[in-house]
Amino acid sequence: MADKGGHPGAPGRAPEAGQCDRVRNVALVGHSGAGKTTLAEALLAATGAVQRPGRVEDGTTVSDFDEVEVRQQRSVNLALAPFMYGDIKVNLIDTPGYADFVGDLRAGLRAADAALFVISAVDGIDGLTRMLWEECAAVGMPRAVVITKIDQQRGDFDDVVLSCQDAFGEGVLPCYFPVGSGDGLKGLMGLLTQRCFDYSSGERVECAPDPEFVDQIAEQRAALIEGIIQESEDETLMDRYLSGEEIDVKALVEDLETAVARGSFYPVLATSVPHGDHPGPVVGMRELLEVVTQAFPSPLEHGIPPVTPVKGGPPKELRCDPDGPLVAEVVKTTSDPYVGRISLVRVFSGTLRPDMTVHVSGHGLEDRGHEDHDVDERVGALTSPLGKTQRTATACRAGDVCAVAKLARAETGDTLSDPAAPMVMAPWSMPDPLLPVAIRARSKADEDKLSQALGRLVAEDPTLRLENNAETRQLVLWCMGEAHADVLIERLRTRYGVEVERVDLRIPLRETFGGKAKGLGRHVKQSGGHGQYGICHIEVEPLPSGGGFEFVDKIVGGVVPRQFIPSVEKGVRQQMARGVHAGYPLVDIKVTLYDGKAHSVDSSDMAFQAAGALGLKDAASQVPVLLLEPVDELSVLVADEYVGPVMSDLTSRRGRVLGSQSVPGGRTMVKAEVPQLEVVRYAIDLRSMSQGTGTFSRAFLRYEPLPAHLADKLAAEDAGGG
Repeated sequence: MADKGGHPGAPGRAPEAGQCDRVRNVALVGHSGAGKTTLAEALLAATGAVQRPGRVEDGTTVSDFDEVEVRQQRSVNLALAPFMYGDIKVNLIDTPGYADFVGDLRAGLRAADAALFVISAVDGIDGLTRMLWEECAAVGMPRAVVITKIDQQRGDFDDVVLSCQDAFGEGVLPCYFPVGSGDGLKGLMGLLTQRCFDYSSGERVECAPDPEFVDQIAEQRAALIEGIIQESEDETLMDRYLSGEEIDVKALVEDLETAVARGSFYPVLATSVPHGDHPGPVVGMRELLEVVTQAFPSPLEHGIPPVTPVKGGPPKELRCDPDGPLVAEVVKTTSDPYVGRISLVRVFSGTLRPDMTVHVSGHGLEDRGHEDHDVDERVGALTSPLGKTQRTATACRAGDVCAVAKLARAETGDTLSDPAAPMVMAPWSMPDPLLPVAIRARSKADEDKLSQALGRLVAEDPTLRLENNAETRQLVLWCMGEAHADVLIERLRTRYGVEVERVDLRIPLRETFGGKAKGLGRHVKQSGGHGQYGICHIEVEPLPSGGGFEFVDKIVGGVVPRQFIPSVEKGVRQQMARGVHAGYPLVDIKVTLYDGKAHSVDSSDMAFQAAGALGLKDAASQVPVLLLEPVDELSVLVADEYVGPVMSDLTSRRGRVLGSQSVPGGRTMVKAEVPQLEVVRYAIDLRSMSQGTGTFSRAFLRYEPLPAHLADKLAAEDAGGG
């Protein structure tokens, strides 16, 4: 590929793209520890966007600037790192590699037009990377693979290439291979050019290959050329190649670039960045930059997500045009107590300018605490962020990414459009948070600030769901995992000055009668003046699970006046809500009112309400009261090799496995009924069992009797204040 290098993106200056076809939006994807952030630093330094690369270990990298990231030495946020290479602006989107932060990762994929999968030569491929490759394949996103850490002793480039081909399928072929290994790494061998690029001096020097590599070059070059030709639009190329004709390298490169841009060919590259105990040369940046700028598609070549008018109607056909109607999307929102809300925005159509008025539309996330909203707001300053550094931008044209200040109502996933013709984009896929974490404020001062702080966290993180459970009186954060919960609690403390502590999650249980019983409700108070008088006789019997509540009136002879019969029912219902044994709501019973007494003066609505409640409590004292626990239906999707352990684990949780069904891609869907008490931490346990590849969904099914030994344990905890 032709060299289009240069360093016009000097430090401190916001890079600007002249036209839409001069932009590349590229997401770095890969598991935690693969070297994405280190690779981003090397690319920024190679293009002159920064003077020297930072180090993850020192907390000095551009993209990991959050306090949590510096301390944990891993990415937890999506970060933008733009640079210029020649006349091409590259918006490099560094995404987190840990499964708990997959929300930011998917937001990065939404903003990108291509994905660069970063695989460590030491650690290989993990389950999350495989799943993300499949997600990109489903939407036709162009991809390339870069193998990092080829200079480390345990790094095995050839082995990881084979793993990639096995995991990702056809079309995954190396364009270069390393010359040397470990501390003896010298550079890269170009398979199409058949030239060696020696980096051992610290500079890239092109030279002829050593004779020892001739056979290796010939074998791998033949495989690469055949792979490119299979994707070529020139149907005569394969026949010419098989007949022995030498195909022009320029034609092969053009076909390779076309195949990569349309997402049917996936070049594999190799890089090495010095760090820690590996002080060798930086290897492979120019080769990688050539693929990114020449093979990856521009926004003009990548489709726009479906867009419809806010008021409804057929989808609008839009294209990446700076002069078209404004349609942009908030891919990331951050809130700062001092700066306010900053929104990272990808512009798909039109041009965004400072101080213009835009329509902010957010729909479809009410279940996660995001109310539907449609408001007009004025845009503040536009900036081009380089990590935490905000550099002023004069405009953001279609295809580009920028940061917008002072959009007070905008949340992650919102659409920005022209107020005269408001639009809304189809939301991207977001996983359900399935780990509940109950919290409480540490002090009254913290409690006063907690609501506002949580509101801001919810606005910026669609993978967080906030539940204020009226029944258990607990505030519950539904998170993606333990690391996600830790980061949220840490942000409450450091960003908003709110201290919270975790508490044990309470599961909303129910009570029901263990048999038929009769009860007397006697509420008589006559101590002078107007008294209270109400007596009722009721019979209570259990109903089948899910039977609810039935009230039967069998009063004859007017012993309880007609106007007070609804009062008895009301009193019974009120007592059912309070419970009769352990304080949990009473369900699935039939109550029959068959006798009673009234006073011509002292009987009243309140008196018979009290009598109904007392009658229910009296009946409950005659028979065992059972505790009922909620049972969920779980649908667990795992790779075939984990089906056995998953089924055994579900059974150990008092679950009933209902069956399994094969799913394309070597996976199996397992369905089971499991008590909620047993799946509080299932999100973490399933990830551990399935090496990060398992997913599940849950839905409430019914209530069932709690085993006696567990009921006794819960009763003892309640008695002890637990």
